[in-house]
Amino acid sequence: MSWDDTLALRVVAIDALSPTLRRCRFAAADGGDLPTAPPGAHILLTLNAAGRTYRNAYSLVSPPHDRRRYDIIVRRVADGRGGSAFVHDALRPGDIVTAAWPANLFPLDSRARRYLLISGGIGITPMLSYLPVLAARGTPFELHHVCRADERAVFADLLAPYAGVHVHDGGRAGFDLDAILARQKLGTHLATCGPRALMDGLFERARALGWPDSNLHRESFGAAGGAPLRVTLARSGRAIEVAADQTILEALEAAGLTPNCLCRGGACGACLTAVLDGEPEHRDDFLDDDDKQSGRMMMICVSRARGPALVLDV
Repeated sequence: MSWDDTLALRVVAIDALSPTLRRCRFAAADGGDLPTAPPGAHILLTLNAAGRTYRNAYSLVSPPHDRRRYDIIVRRVADGRGGSAFVHDALRPGDIVTAAWPANLFPLDSRARRYLLISGGIGITPMLSYLPVLAARGTPFELHHVCRADERAVFADLLAPYAGVHVHDGGRAGFDLDAILARQKLGTHLATCGPRALMDGLFERARALGWPDSNLHRESFGAAGGAPLRVTLARSGRAIEVAADQTILEALEAAGLTPNCLCRGGACGACLTAVLDGEPEHRDDFLDDDDKQSGRMMMICVSRARGPALVLDV
């Protein structure tokens, strides 16, 4: 598989789970089987709206063994870049969209004797593909999902087929993080996806309680947007303006460039780019602390600048 390999998908169903959540089902446009998507996988969709193209990554929530469909759940983001609004307002059954082959940056670890899953908001989506696999394998698991009170019923319904699941609304009643972490048996692996504050706090508490890093797993959907900036491309001398609602990656794509990308959430390392001048504002989960302190490289899919300009080795 190369960066340019794509799939043609037909929208076969769109379900309104709530005013802000849509479940979309896709099938292969040619009617055949889809590539296998292991638990935790995502697809990168190309969505063509009037005057703009969106490339967004979405976790697959359909059972991994079912090669006749890919399901995703999309939350409408009021102050987002427009991709979620397109899915909610413009995408219709019968439409054909382009997708990259499934990629997996959040796989289940076969060494785990037990799993503790903790998610927040739309971060439940990669967990939904975990659950049928863990159940089929007989791997014990415990899941805690934190959500808004008005969405509790939606997530409780999605998780209803599984035992060991706890849904906590915004008040987090019964969500005693230290107690949950402390009671886990040796050999338990922790997987989390959700708001960065939730994941950072969870990892901090787990490490303080002695959990080894090898047993800690996270999936980040990234963070985008900020002050406008100018990016100068050192190899050509071109200056690219990055709007407040764009990522650097999106601005380069809009200018006709085709940087490597895979997750668009700061996790995979595909869009790693050298910085020749300026100070990056790192928002990724790929670079280690030393790399971030050096300021010599950045993930252009999510990170920005601590100033009005950057010069990149592009």
